Amino acid sequence: MKDQIISQDMQLTRRDLCKLATLPALASLQSAYAQVWPNKPLRLIVGYSPGGAVDAMARLLAARLAEPLGQQVVVENRTGAAGMIAADAVAKSAPDGYTLMLADSSVLIARLINPKVTFDPTTAFAPVAGAFYTPLMVVAHNDFPATDAKTLVQALKAKPGKYSYATSGVGTVHHLGFELLKTSTGTFVVHIPYRGAAQIVPDVISGQVPLGVVSATAGLAQAKAGKLKALALLSPTRLPGTEGISVLSDVVPNFNVAPYLFAVLPAGTPVDIVNKLSETIRSVMAVDDLAQTALRQGAVRGYATSAQLSRDMAQEIARWSRLIREQKITAD
Repeated sequence: MKDQIISQDMQLTRRDLCKLATLPALASLQSAYAQVWPNKPLRLIVGYSPGGAVDAMARLLAARLAEPLGQQVVVENRTGAAGMIAADAVAKSAPDGYTLMLADSSVLIARLINPKVTFDPTTAFAPVAGAFYTPLMVVAHNDFPATDAKTLVQALKAKPGKYSYATSGVGTVHHLGFELLKTSTGTFVVHIPYRGAAQIVPDVISGQVPLGVVSATAGLAQAKAGKLKALALLSPTRLPGTEGISVLSDVVPNFNVAPYLFAVLPAGTPVDIVNKLSETIRSVMAVDDLAQTALRQGAVRGYATSAQLSRDMAQEIARWSRLIREQKITAD
């Protein structure tokens, strides 16, 4: 009887040990998967058409990631709904590390102004790495009575409601940045949303609209040609050739607005894969050649770790949420 009890106890002990042995095995499963990742090409999803700033940076990044990852990184453009179609597709993709997105700030803003957006960017994605900032510029028709940030604000204050400004759409950083300027300076300017940026510069040049918020590269090229005025940068971050242009922080202390480009994976992607990809992005972005190429295309590198990107995303959402609520901005 005593031997039977001992035998039963030993069997229970072995069974318990087997159960316990599976725990580290399960815990190491993701790590083991990450060690063999990637073993096939990756898709880098972009929510905009080829040729734009986000697409250009995605292709630059994809080309540089291929060698250290040992796999091709294919850029896939899924256009529509200001990048939301692409973001929704990535959020619903398998969390296996093979579908990522180079997102921009609009992904963080969309849900704040449009109830039709079903995903929450803070829970739908695994933040991987911050990548680039794309500086913006306020441009004006040559007859507009201002030459820099200070005289711009003076002109707007002198004639409330007289002027209008164009951006590439409601809820873009271009739009919210100018709205932030309005609330910070007590000015009133009418917003004219365009479907995209392509027609803003021509309409400012022709005088159809007196002011526009565009990428710094687009504004700089036309300003150098004398076709319009480059009045002010929305961010102190400068591109080559913008050294003589004033910044809005000269008038509004600490004013700093620029679209942020960052890499995300679907939520649930193994942490080891997230970290491996983040470190790979860090290594390729540290190369000066990449930084110089990005500058020529209108972007400034701004690498951030996964943890820092998570904090940056939360801060940006909180910042724009307050403005959108106070100004009652909606997608309609």
